Amino acid sequence: MATARIYDKNGSERGTVELPANLFDVEVNGPVLHQSVVAYLANQRQGTSKTKERSDVRGGGRKPFRQKGTGRARQGTIRSPIHRGGGVVFGPHPRDYRQALPKKVRRLALRSALTSRARDEAIIVVDDLRYSEPKTKQFVELLKGLGNYRDKVLLVLDKPNAHVYKSARNIEGVHITLAHMINPYELLWASRIILTESALRVVEEVFK
Repeated sequence: MATARIYDKNGSERGTVELPANLFDVEVNGPVLHQSVVAYLANQRQGTSKTKERSDVRGGGRKPFRQKGTGRARQGTIRSPIHRGGGVVFGPHPRDYRQALPKKVRRLALRSALTSRARDEAIIVVDDLRYSEPKTKQFVELLKGLGNYRDKVLLVLDKPNAHVYKSARNIEGVHITLAHMINPYELLWASRIILTESALRVVEEVFK
């Protein structure tokens, strides 16, 4: 049975909460986790890098010197790759790096990541954060109470909250995401994963 410590919004421990076994207590599949992380990183690439080949470089339409009698190697254009200012050989061109994974593979990777982090005791549940205005100091105090200050923290919310986002956006190492958008890469990246109680319910409902 997988459990996690639960805290109030001030960082005081309230006890433990049982985590859904179908998400947080399964067999960890390492190869699928690796495949999912590689696909995630590949999908972040823009693929817009481009260099000019000899046909793309301006100029060079005239033969630089006559074919014979100069004692030099024959040349057809000064835009050849062997000349300064010429084209690039085998340079990068725009391409799509995206990798598609079947839905079952994505879900298996997510369950494996959640289980792995639960076994590492990296998952923490807190009361729902309801800030009437941005309060960075209050959020830092929460992190200190959880023992996560200066760690890489992934805060998972059930829905967008501008006050919470503005309270945490300037803190180094803190990343905020929504419950229905969690992915194995971010779960493995974080030293601590903080889920609000509502976010935990959304995770259980969406990924059951």
